[in-house]
Amino acid sequence: MKAPAPEIVVEDLHKAFGAHAVLAGVDLTIHRGELVAIVGGSGCGKTVLLKHMTAHFIPDRGRVLVADHESAGSPLRDLSLLSEVELDRIRVHWAVVYQRNALLTGSVYHNLAIWPREVLNLDDDAIRPRAERALRDVGLDPGEVMGTDRDSLSGGMAKRVAIARALVMDPVLVFYDEPTAGLDPEMCVQIHDLIAETHVARPGSLRHAGLEADVPRTSVVVTHDTELLRRLRPRIVMVHAGRVRFDGSFDEFVASGDEHIRPYLAQMAFLHARSAVE
Repeated sequence: MKAPAPEIVVEDLHKAFGAHAVLAGVDLTIHRGELVAIVGGSGCGKTVLLKHMTAHFIPDRGRVLVADHESAGSPLRDLSLLSEVELDRIRVHWAVVYQRNALLTGSVYHNLAIWPREVLNLDDDAIRPRAERALRDVGLDPGEVMGTDRDSLSGGMAKRVAIARALVMDPVLVFYDEPTAGLDPEMCVQIHDLIAETHVARPGSLRHAGLEADVPRTSVVVTHDTELLRRLRPRIVMVHAGRVRFDGSFDEFVASGDEHIRPYLAQMAFLHARSAVE
């Protein structure tokens, strides 16, 4: 069977801040349709790796290539070689769910409408059905929450709205940064299920040089949440000392006798709790 096409390729990635080397030669390929969890201790470089994948950082050495779904055949593009205009063109098919949600002041509808309006140039008549569908997809009643102010949302509802804001763009590639940090166990389970359901739901059609083609959604989750790993069974990539220390299944991860994985597993619950207040 032919392997799925790559969605993200990281090659010999290096990044330092002053004298502190954070990434020291990361190599990683994420294939289209995969659900991948990036884990590792605080300061290991996983968030810096994520910011390279989203083109917020430029590598000191190496490169990050991401599929360009605005071009026929979705070729890989080196993010560091693209202009802001070219990056924006590719980012149309991405979405990021931030750790602290990053919801804007105003109503739920305002938060869901801003990117379709600014990026896709849609008007309210086109945006509202998208917003309603996205809210229903995350288990919220559009009629009840569309006009609700951001500051009136509970922590769990705010996270659902943040995911709905990602879904309203119908993304092919979704990045989650600590999606369950600060949530109670019951809400964590609901967000786990939501990530899983969102991942398997195929995004809408993409226009490739005038043609339409469906592609599976790819999800990348940065997390310390052991229960998320246990329930969703993603491919697990552990970053340690600026490199990929482990790349494999959940069962292989928990069974590993690696001298760095065992202590990290023991600390994950503590790190997950601490990430909520950092």
